Amino acid sequence: MNGLEVGNTPLVRLRHISPTPDVEIFAKLEWYNPTGSVKDRIALAMLSAAEAEGRVGPGAHLLEPSSGNTGIALARLAKMRGYRMTVVIPANVPGERKNVLRAFGAELIETPAEYGSNGAIAHAETLAGGDHVMLFQYGNPANPAAHYEGTGPEILKELESVDAFVAGLGTGGTLMGVGAALREANPGVAIVAAEPPIGEAVFGLRSLEEGYTPPVFDPDAIDGKILVRTGDSVIMTRRLMAEEGLFVGPSSGAAVHAAARWASKMSRGRIVVLLPDSGWKYLSTGLWTGDVESIVDRLGGQLYF
Repeated sequence: MNGLEVGNTPLVRLRHISPTPDVEIFAKLEWYNPTGSVKDRIALAMLSAAEAEGRVGPGAHLLEPSSGNTGIALARLAKMRGYRMTVVIPANVPGERKNVLRAFGAELIETPAEYGSNGAIAHAETLAGGDHVMLFQYGNPANPAAHYEGTGPEILKELESVDAFVAGLGTGGTLMGVGAALREANPGVAIVAAEPPIGEAVFGLRSLEEGYTPPVFDPDAIDGKILVRTGDSVIMTRRLMAEEGLFVGPSSGAAVHAAARWASKMSRGRIVVLLPDSGWKYLSTGLWTGDVESIVDRLGGQLYF
């Protein structure tokens, strides 16, 4: 452990999800990190690197575009280390996330909902420099490095062999870092991204067809993409609660849907899927009540990445 309780999260087998009897699916439960998401890993890595390089010191003012989890993770560290924290956030993210950010002392700048996370990125870039230090998860090499040095080796410690790794496509850091670590152990492992269709906002995921490819992500470094729609992620999120007893966020449902789809292509083997966070930050969305069609309609105007 690193003293901040980041990493070393559980890896559990999903007993009821795989459509192929001889394909096992294992889930990495990232809500066991301090602020309840995988983003605690990259926040610690990015901030520690910036401190070591002398980019961040006493009295620093941190800045980050985020729709929640990375901002929350950085705000926690900023609070602990005595830095100011400003998060540029789309106006239509769930209220739980804004409340947690404020609880950690972060200042929020809200950008128009219709421009999504790309709008938050663009506005943050206009503020970066001067008194603001932007760690920028989308282009910071410490992002994939956190997964190459932490998440990937943790998986290999638990499982001698992994045939496929599946994660949602967000910044791309998880896919890049874990993928590189797993390939060193097994060059034949498949690295698979869960991605929404263009024009459809699916909790925590982004479509590269929307016009922005994060600098840390190399599309040629993955072996496949599974398109996941909002309804797919809602249904799997509910299945995970009902059949596996896992209360997860919707991006986890999307990733597991993609893992099950990939399992259907295999005759045997092991898949590891990363579950980024739990369901607590999404309660106000009504994700777990009502029919799926009405939920999809209601969530259409909300952003989770």
